[in-house]
Amino acid sequence: MSMVDKKGLKISSTLFEFVNNEAIPGTDVNSDDFWDKFSKIVHELAPINLRLIEKRETIQKKIDDWHKSNNEKEFNKIEYINFLKSIGYLLEQKEDFKIETTGVDQEISSIAGPQLVVPVDNARYALNAANARWGSLYNALYGTDVISGNIGEEWDKERANKVISYVKAFLDKNLPLDKISWKKINKIQITQKSGIYTPIFFSGENKYKLKNSKQFIGFNGKIENPSSILLKNNNLHIDIIINSNTDVGKIDSASISEVIVESALSTIVDNEDSVAAVDAEDKIKCYSNWLGIMKGSLQAKVKKNGKIIVRKLNSDKDFFYKNDEPAKLHGRSLLLIRNVGHLMTSSAIKLNDGSQIPEGIMDAFITVLCAKHDFKLRMNSRKGSVYIVKPKMHGPEECSFTDLIFKNVEKVLKLKNNQILCGIMDEERRTSINLKECIRALKKRVFFINTGFLDRTGDEIHTSMEFGPMILKGDMKSSKWIRAYENNNVDVGLSCGFSGKAQIGKGMWAMPDLLNDMMKQKISHPLSGANCAWVPSPTAAAIHSLHYHKINVFSKQREIMKRKKAKLDDLLEIPINSPKNKWSKSQISEELKNNTQGILGYVVRWIDQSVGCSKVPDINGIGLMEDRATCRISSQHIANWLHHGVCSKKQVLEIMKKMAKIVDNQNLKDKSMKGQDPYQSMGANYYQSIAFKTACDLVFHGKSQPSGYTEPLLHFNRIMKKSI
Repeated sequence: MSMVDKKGLKISSTLFEFVNNEAIPGTDVNSDDFWDKFSKIVHELAPINLRLIEKRETIQKKIDDWHKSNNEKEFNKIEYINFLKSIGYLLEQKEDFKIETTGVDQEISSIAGPQLVVPVDNARYALNAANARWGSLYNALYGTDVISGNIGEEWDKERANKVISYVKAFLDKNLPLDKISWKKINKIQITQKSGIYTPIFFSGENKYKLKNSKQFIGFNGKIENPSSILLKNNNLHIDIIINSNTDVGKIDSASISEVIVESALSTIVDNEDSVAAVDAEDKIKCYSNWLGIMKGSLQAKVKKNGKIIVRKLNSDKDFFYKNDEPAKLHGRSLLLIRNVGHLMTSSAIKLNDGSQIPEGIMDAFITVLCAKHDFKLRMNSRKGSVYIVKPKMHGPEECSFTDLIFKNVEKVLKLKNNQILCGIMDEERRTSINLKECIRALKKRVFFINTGFLDRTGDEIHTSMEFGPMILKGDMKSSKWIRAYENNNVDVGLSCGFSGKAQIGKGMWAMPDLLNDMMKQKISHPLSGANCAWVPSPTAAAIHSLHYHKINVFSKQREIMKRKKAKLDDLLEIPINSPKNKWSKSQISEELKNNTQGILGYVVRWIDQSVGCSKVPDINGIGLMEDRATCRISSQHIANWLHHGVCSKKQVLEIMKKMAKIVDNQNLKDKSMKGQDPYQSMGANYYQSIAFKTACDLVFHGKSQPSGYTEPLLHFNRIMKKSI
């Protein structure tokens, strides 16, 4: 890799050219000035970054030593808490406060709905996610298991009628007509009186209106024959399309051909867990796609039915409001950019001592530089803000460091104070138990807090690795600490004034093919007081949006503020197995098979094909969305069991070999793997497969990995693979 010497830095020549020739032009930033100030700040911040990472290890060693010295006696929670305070792991809470964040778009502050997470290195996926602000409810239902029956390739009139019936039942409940069902209407028209439009619904010659007239927002087309009517419930729009010339419109009594719902209100464009970016080449691909989105110029060619289709960003939606004024609705999801955490460094830039730049600092400068292009266009944030999601911070000190990074970025790039807004991923134990103080450190720029069950569980296991063998992975979801963790996140957010100002988010639905189960279960997220929750696809976003019509999240938040707060004692309940609970050999074997299969299925795609997130078949053939977080919990769980003698290295290795062959077979049958690099079998020669070696290292060296993270080993071995 050729490097450019600039202001005490050695910069990848391709990255240098990208910043100078693509990112900077069109901004008010001078190239030479940028690199001069960037270099000074990086050299100031990098040592602080390193000290914070070293502090993590110092604290972890103290916790390990405490457990070792106290394992022979009965666990005393009070002594444990006092110990955590003495080492600065658990901090005293200060006085109450409210966040002071300004410049927040309504998708964050006042509308509750689904949130997508999409890898930034895939232009097509990124565009699909950005365009998922509006989704076809009819298509989402017709093509998924929410509607019973077979999903065939041919048009199925019976299935279409089931979809129509389902949607009209939904409309009856959430946008009801006065004294009649949506199922019984046969025509829709618009009347005008004193410059105000009103929709009229016909059943034969009888006329009906909306039960709540305020739910009517506007329309398109002629009043006697509208092409669509725009309704609104719980701040979410629904566009009802009327067209008798389509297959659906022909069989619908009122010629309703489509129901378009506001779906993915916001999307995390991800530079972190869902990408495999290990060098300058990979990072430029990520930055370039983000820049293209911010400029509104990103395109992707897609082959569909033998034709080439060019994907690009959707334009805004035009309507006539009910007061006869033309208006536009935002046509795209509000895009947030997730940077990497504080741990990793990047070879794309080297400092004057030869060390690699902290990747999170590089991300902050370059992703915000790219976002400056939107300040003029206002295609993304109409408030002119940049939304950065910051993962894997450990405690308030690291949150303060993030604030310091952003302050410096704002100075160099000539932004207003606190124009960079920050989302806090509540996914590390030291952050969870000090969440209030973490928010305080970012109180002028925090725009969301979000729980991440898998990373959080991975850190739970790693932090208490020495205490004892952890419970079964599946039992974690019902454990005392996880319930306290999810509730505490909401409690603290509400007490800090998040309602109506910032997001409280919940985690991913991991089974993209089982959306009927999602429909039954994921309503728990708005019921919990969360005003956004992650979904794996635009289709899932359209379906999950229905939950936010049923539940008024902001009313629910007012109820929750009256309940008893989650207890610190419960949050610190360590999920080790009771000595009374003896696992059978078959239970242990099945747990190991499940964990190893997930690790291998994910790692072989990451290492061999640079796929950071994908739908990976589990041991039962069910497709699960896997990323580094899922890999972290599985590898840490086995590492914990190995450490405490629940299983042996020999046993795990034998199971790894068996599961590698199963994963090979699954991948060879997987149509989505076609068109990529030829698949290389792990089972053909275990010891020549870098992917298999990496999976083994994640398990057998899991205890020594910093905070149990998978990134160091994944990056090292992906670089090795690329060199070959």
